[in-house]
Amino acid sequence: MEIKNKNLLYPKLSYVLNGIFFKAHNDLGRFRNEKQYADAIERLLQDKKIEYVREYHLSKSFDGEAKNRNIVDFLVESKIILEIKAKTMVSREDYYQLRRYLSSTNCELGIIVNFRRRQLVPKRVLNTSLFKRDYSEY
Repeated sequence: MEIKNKNLLYPKLSYVLNGIFFKAHNDLGRFRNEKQYADAIERLLQDKKIEYVREYHLSKSFDGEAKNRNIVDFLVESKIILEIKAKTMVSREDYYQLRRYLSSTNCELGIIVNFRRRQLVPKRVLNTSLFKRDYSEY
């Protein structure tokens, strides 16, 4: 495996995860529910001996927030958040949800995968609040 873009976060792990997503999609098709895809991904993560936590509960972000309100589908190697979807379209709220999870965990990268699509397109979402911006050139 040759990584062409050296600026990618976690290129090798991302490559392996994409392979897992495509295998699950090919095996199950596009009309299963999120839990079935998550079960398949969990089995494939175990087969590859990749460290993960399924249904990772985030701590409360403010007083009065309900317990166990924010649950990440998968936290992989304490680096990457995976959000599994099985719906016609991924909504803006789904992206906001992932951004909220990234912010709460201080993870740099999240991947949202919609298995309902005919062609699988995993979307990488960066936690931009962790990256320093250089405005000196403006």
